[in-house]
Amino acid sequence: MAKAIHSMIRVLDEQRSLAFYDEAFGLRVAERLAFEGFTLVYLGNAESEFELELTINHGRTEPYVLGDGYGHLAFSVDDLEAEHARFESLGLSPTPLKELELEGTPLARFFFVQDPDGYKIEVLQRRGRYK
Repeated sequence: MAKAIHSMIRVLDEQRSLAFYDEAFGLRVAERLAFEGFTLVYLGNAESEFELELTINHGRTEPYVLGDGYGHLAFSVDDLEAEHARFESLGLSPTPLKELELEGTPLARFFFVQDPDGYKIEVLQRRGRYK
């Protein structure tokens, strides 16, 4: 059986991204691997074994074009309102809270935030399939 272990995104400024992911989601460096031409930084926390891999291409000065194929990363939290308020207090500009229903049944409560490179991140209330 396959096991999901990480997702990778390319970032322009390593320190700016590390600060964002630590501040927003408590993700800290699990490992940093510097190669000629690029660096891989794996971020994680105690909530999950799944990691976010940041790829920093040395010498890159232009922002990445995210294209129309990228969707979002997602994190679940115990208290969505408290996290939304915390994100606002940190100046992270979360979108308003939203609720998604399917056939009249509540499915998800969430908001979005963007990281420094423009990647969208969904923050969901932990319940149902979003544990």
